Amino acid sequence: MHLVEILLPTADNEGNPFPRSHFTALRQELVDRFGGVTVFARSPAEGFWDGGDSVDRDEIVIFEVMCEDLDEAWWRERRRNLERLFRQDAIVIRAQSVRRL
Repeated sequence: MHLVEILLPTADNEGNPFPRSHFTALRQELVDRFGGVTVFARSPAEGFWDGGDSVDRDEIVIFEVMCEDLDEAWWRERRRNLERLFRQDAIVIRAQSVRRL
């Protein structure tokens, strides 16, 4: 079993919020493909990274799914599509092996 997390910014680099439809479409796609999704969106998390001359910051939401098989090619393509949609150099999608208790 794998836990896959998608970290998405809530706004573009100028601070303009992304349309809610971006998030609802992804939520529906993940429900359709994996049977469910958890979205951590009520209190956006903050992401910080070294921006060279300063520390950059994003507010993010996290989408989380569990799946038996990890189709890495599908996830790579999904990441590329999200990078285009959200106009980002990189979107983080990470996976880890988990065990149901």
